[in-house]
Amino acid sequence: MRDGGDSDNLKGSTMSTTEQLAIDAVRVLSMDAVQKANSGHPGTPMALAPVGYLLYHRHLSHNPADPGWLDRDRFILSVGHASMLIYSLLHLSGYEISEEDIRNFRQWGSPTAGHPEYGHIPGVETTTGPLGQGVANSVGFALAERWLARYFNRPGHEIVDHRTYVLCSDGDVMEGVSHEAAEIAGHQKLGKLIWIFDDNRITIEGSTDLSTSTDQAKRFRGYGWHVVHVEDGNDLEAMDRAIAEAKAESGRPSLVVLRTTIAYGSPGKAGSASSHGAPLGEDEIRATKQNLGYPSLEPFYVDSAALKHWSHCVEKGKKAQEEWDERFQAYKDDHPDLAEKYISVMAGKLPEGWDAHVPDLTQDESADATRGWSGKVIQGLAAGMPNLVGGSADLGGSNKTDIKGAESLLPSSPSGRIIHYGVREHAMGSIMNGMTLHGGLRPFAGTFLIFSDYMRPAIRLAGLMGQPSIYVFSHDSIGLGEDGPTHQPVEQLSSLRAIPNVMDLRPGDGPETEIAWRTAIERADGPSFLALSRQKVAVLMRIGSVTNDEYSNAELLAGAEGLRRGAYVLAEASGGVPRVLLLASGSELSIAVDARRQLEELGIPVRVVSMPSWYLFQKQGADYRDEVLPPEVTARVSIEAGSTFGWDRWVGSEGCSIGIDHFGASAPAEVLYERFGITTEAVVTSARELLEKS
Repeated sequence: MRDGGDSDNLKGSTMSTTEQLAIDAVRVLSMDAVQKANSGHPGTPMALAPVGYLLYHRHLSHNPADPGWLDRDRFILSVGHASMLIYSLLHLSGYEISEEDIRNFRQWGSPTAGHPEYGHIPGVETTTGPLGQGVANSVGFALAERWLARYFNRPGHEIVDHRTYVLCSDGDVMEGVSHEAAEIAGHQKLGKLIWIFDDNRITIEGSTDLSTSTDQAKRFRGYGWHVVHVEDGNDLEAMDRAIAEAKAESGRPSLVVLRTTIAYGSPGKAGSASSHGAPLGEDEIRATKQNLGYPSLEPFYVDSAALKHWSHCVEKGKKAQEEWDERFQAYKDDHPDLAEKYISVMAGKLPEGWDAHVPDLTQDESADATRGWSGKVIQGLAAGMPNLVGGSADLGGSNKTDIKGAESLLPSSPSGRIIHYGVREHAMGSIMNGMTLHGGLRPFAGTFLIFSDYMRPAIRLAGLMGQPSIYVFSHDSIGLGEDGPTHQPVEQLSSLRAIPNVMDLRPGDGPETEIAWRTAIERADGPSFLALSRQKVAVLMRIGSVTNDEYSNAELLAGAEGLRRGAYVLAEASGGVPRVLLLASGSELSIAVDARRQLEELGIPVRVVSMPSWYLFQKQGADYRDEVLPPEVTARVSIEAGSTFGWDRWVGSEGCSIGIDHFGASAPAEVLYERFGITTEAVVTSARELLEKS
């Protein structure tokens, strides 16, 4: 069994009475909690209770008394609708989740949400529920573990050495993101990654025969996975041998195909779709407890023998962590600097001098695309942040995301810093979430802004979980030119800005790009994206950027530090009292500056406001927002080569927005800007018309 070959039809001995009581306690808590909430999914927790028990008792290296232990095994319930499974397992095994929490499943203020949410309950490693996300996250966890092991471990000191386990469902493996991620895991030969596939062949609508005929085992073998089958989800010894075989397979990720019966134990609903997404009903719960031979019909009852048996998890966990603590102390004695660095990166701290090599782009007087300036900043960040790991969806050269001189992250170079995700944006976003959740790495990755649509679910979950993933979205407007409307983003900026807790950053020149990157790196409580141009943009002459006599201090533009507040006065109106406000972001900033010059020559005082981040600006106090955008100045024009949706919040009912509210076209960038009216002349005309109306 330990030769690494695939095995079929594993079977073994039956469980003891105490084990049966411990397992049935999971089933009872799950169906009782769903019934009390009158909402939820009881069937899958009832089916997976035995394997959940087995993992927490025999295989997971975890400490309920310290859920944040750095070298714990990670467990992910990708089948998030079966949330009462993990809540029951955590409660019974000694984590800080009370019976009251179980009773208040899906209620206001309770940590036991409808689907597991990261940060709400200790022992929940990631937010799951959207199927496919948990399994994709797991690939990021496994990549992070392997990277950190290669970077920090030394002979005789294996201080990073843990596995990632996943329970997944038919729905998980139907979702496309799971196969993008599985293919990457197979290619990367992630031997410490184990997925247990609940092959119950039931979905909400009925049998899986209605929607699929795929042989998932063959599919995963094709991805380079080790596959093992267990035909009975109640056979503890067969499952134990299968998991042991998977653990022994070091050169491939493993898929354990586990045949289960949904709502096992229920006389009237076992094996039926009716148990998937609705309470069993009081009568059926009573019948189920009797059918299982459970010692009480009382809701939420757990036998004292089961409680005592579950308490062994605490004892085993404490011992496992104490042994690791001893090993880590020996490591610290021999390698004090590495030990200190390990603790620091796992805490998410930036290394001292992390930005020492970041170039001062205020001094860069050569025109470039903001993606080009971004690439320069990345090189500086990489020099000061050894745990900065980048990548791209097969667009590294276009996104300028490659770290120069770095190795690719591959099985042969597991501490490489360039991840080749292939054309798999969705998995890329989800894997990044897994890496940030694991801790120790700061991942960033790039694609074209238009393809952010492919990874939107992962971006949304990063926002929900407060994870500091960084997305580099180049080719951010019609300015990309000839590739045409299939590649030209229009609604993407507005769409991404609508996701809560996602920080938008659309810099307009080199200095803003530098500050945007600094702001993203310094953020620890949520994701950020940089929207970057393909085309070159003008160098804006800012204070500190030039010393020649062509420019007086009055003519120089403000420094870029104001980006940290989302919007700032880039160029003040003559006399300090504006009649017109021009608001712009990104590559259109130079259009606003040129329009201001022309309007000022006509005797119209104009203030230009650079607005690279709506997220940051709306976080400012009302006093600052009114200082930048004086309420009494109602003649306002926004300029952005994207959808105008949302700009009315900033320009008001009496202002106007210049943008593009239709699809683009295939033509050179300068032609598109002219044809679609995103020009200096259009801004000047709009500003004058607004003044005439006022």
